[in-house]
Amino acid sequence: MGTIGPQPPARREEGPSIEGDVLLEVRRLRKYFPVTSGVLFQRRVGLIKAVDDVSFSIRKGETLGLVGESGSGKTTTGRCILQLDRPTSGEVRFEGRDLAQLDEAELRPVRRRMQVIFQDPYSSLNPRMTIGQIIGEPLRVHEILEAKGEVRERARELLSVVGLNPAMADRFPHELSGGERQRVGIARALSLQPSFIVCDEPVSALDVSIQAQIINLLEDLQARFGLTYLFIAHDLSVVRHIGDRVAVMYLGKIVEVADRRELYENPLHPYTQALLSAVPVPDPAVEAKRERVILRGEVPSALNPPSGCVFHPRCPMAIPECSQGVPELREVSPNHWVACIRAEGYQSA
Repeated sequence: MGTIGPQPPARREEGPSIEGDVLLEVRRLRKYFPVTSGVLFQRRVGLIKAVDDVSFSIRKGETLGLVGESGSGKTTTGRCILQLDRPTSGEVRFEGRDLAQLDEAELRPVRRRMQVIFQDPYSSLNPRMTIGQIIGEPLRVHEILEAKGEVRERARELLSVVGLNPAMADRFPHELSGGERQRVGIARALSLQPSFIVCDEPVSALDVSIQAQIINLLEDLQARFGLTYLFIAHDLSVVRHIGDRVAVMYLGKIVEVADRRELYENPLHPYTQALLSAVPVPDPAVEAKRERVILRGEVPSALNPPSGCVFHPRCPMAIPECSQGVPELREVSPNHWVACIRAEGYQSA
């Protein structure tokens, strides 16, 4: 496999900016899904704000962890970046080009540079195709290799890269375990030599012992091929092992972004604090002394989100001002951004 292949820093009001060679910039991304009523004469009765004004950047060779509860908009954000779902508004600048402005013909060559590893290894592989055919399909679709012998050899090579026996190319998905299937999904993502991969909860459907193997594999591949990851997860303990920076998402909005160590040692947003307090600690003595943050109520509907800060109905620190205005994502210390008027350093930033 070959080696993998700047934007000016974003203005402060547009969200977190980073130094270095930026591969991907997401600016004020929104994705709204219409809700309709009626059978013959459908009319729109509302909008589901799955992603609402999200901004972040990712450097080349970096892993950004995107975490949050189910329904927070993480997967939709990833799909909008890949243009599997077209954004309602906003920019997705990849290698300097705004993908949201490209038509399907213009997107086709760009798609070779952006790939995805899906969450469920059981439903993401075609059961009627052999493993070799599954891995080789992108090569045929993009007309990189057409001869059957070349495609087959390339598939066997990629199986070896992800730690599987090349002889598995002749097997079908049902003959493999969950961890082996996910390795096949990784091999398929690597087949086009991408520079950027969206990892959409790639270990959440696997046993804990297998999760560690897949995380280690992704880290090894990143170092070997210079890959850049957006790693989507709901488990902060998983992101801690692979992410360089972490962005926390709640109800369609980014509420905190920081370097991995800074976020885990000094979480500023109440939602981040609650997520971290729920991560189990192996030491029983430490676990017994930990202070838990218990959130009241349920996650509001994205069809009718709360006014002001979307987290305020469940926030243990909420004050009346929290329901009156949407807090902007603001840098309160170097490379640490938070959207909370109660956060330390927010008012003076």
